[in-house]
Amino acid sequence: MSYAVKEMFLTLQGEGVNAGARAVFVRFAGCNLWSGREADRASAVCRFCDTDFVGVDGAGGGRFADAEALVDAAEMHWGEGTEARFVVLTGGEPMLQIDDALVDALHARGFRIAIESNGTLAAHPGIDWVCISPKAGSEVVQRSGDELKLVWPQPGIDLDALEAWDFAHFLVQPMDSAEAEANTRAAVALALERPKWRLTLQTHKLLGLR
Repeated sequence: MSYAVKEMFLTLQGEGVNAGARAVFVRFAGCNLWSGREADRASAVCRFCDTDFVGVDGAGGGRFADAEALVDAAEMHWGEGTEARFVVLTGGEPMLQIDDALVDALHARGFRIAIESNGTLAAHPGIDWVCISPKAGSEVVQRSGDELKLVWPQPGIDLDALEAWDFAHFLVQPMDSAEAEANTRAAVALALERPKWRLTLQTHKLLGLR
């Protein structure tokens, strides 16, 4: 199988439980909740995405002929040494492309694998860290994992239902939009009102990282 990757780069994880960790980010092209075109945003299931995942023209991106070629590129971005190798597979929706060959190849090179997914497709069982970010109006099938990251506020989200899912960590993140200040207050209020939830911020944006 070949893989369409929008961009690939070395950075520090900016969100969630693994914030601050050195990681190679692999952003896959394509999503099943929005085409990525602004003309389609109003009719999409997910209307607040702040990421460009269309095409393969980003830095480090491209079409990789097979899993070994993709992992070669991830190794190049990581640089020297194999200690604590960490790769974050994101998108778009990465589970549209992740398969046995890629998971096996990454593990064979010593990478710990994290995924950031909308949860509408089951996560590959070989992934080491599963982060699910549910979107209102979508059917989430991956209701267990390591980290549930809720972008807030989202009308139509049933918090009681989410809290019954099997995740080790429940995180609430302010939506990045023109109403960012109000969204931050809403996320703080949720964390204060519901002790199961912890606040997480997009620290990579605060630090000027990708």
